Amino acid sequence: MSGEERLVKATIRGLSRAIILWLLLGEGMSGYKLTKEMRRITGQPYTPGVIYPLLYELEEKRLIIGEWMQKGRRKLKHYSITDEGRKVLNNIRGALEKPIKDLLMDLIE
Repeated sequence: MSGEERLVKATIRGLSRAIILWLLLGEGMSGYKLTKEMRRITGQPYTPGVIYPLLYELEEKRLIIGEWMQKGRRKLKHYSITDEGRKVLNNIRGALEKPIKDLLMDLIE
């Protein structure tokens, strides 16, 4: 893996918590579905071993809530964002908005 690829991967991994909160804004999802969505959006090989520790951390901080649901014979934990999670995501947006816009403008000029 080149230095550039490592930098891209590290940047995306650093934003993982924010991306999870953002994904949960629309509707709640299982950890499995979140893993699939993270792979689709980022193009990175997210695994349950990466996603579930992040979900547990976000749950511990009360930014998301996980509720067990019965689906057929299986129980799935369904995650949704809390009001506190929405506040944190809005703060992240505010902190990143100007630097990201400036970066993108610089890249396209």
